[in-house]
Amino acid sequence: MSDKPSVLFVCVHNAGRSQMAAGLLAHLSGGAVEVRSAGSAPAESINPVAVEAMREIGIDITAEHPKVLTDDAVQASDVVITMGCGDACPYFPGRRYLDWELDDPAGQPLEKVRPVRDEIRRRVEGLLAELGVTPVR
Repeated sequence: MSDKPSVLFVCVHNAGRSQMAAGLLAHLSGGAVEVRSAGSAPAESINPVAVEAMREIGIDITAEHPKVLTDDAVQASDVVITMGCGDACPYFPGRRYLDWELDDPAGQPLEKVRPVRDEIRRRVEGLLAELGVTPVR
């Protein structure tokens, strides 16, 4: 078991918000946080507009793919952050749960996805501060 804090981002399709959040946390933590993402009903592929929005800030998430949410992923995480998956996320005592209400970028143009990405970045930076991890710039 790792001494690093671990965070799981969960949204319905694991194609947009949770992938952007995972990419941002992995990048900004410089490997100091174990990062996972999953979806309650994973899509076939990542939202290409989310990929483009991340590319704009120098983060490449093209190698990622939507993953199904499992009890094991939740149990292996210290913090579970849901993004619109409602009651689909299993609950385990001893985990910290946060719900980030964010607009769903699915089907949205890049101009609408950028503000979602930027809000996720702001929240990820706050999470890093809570975890005691200095962001990599």
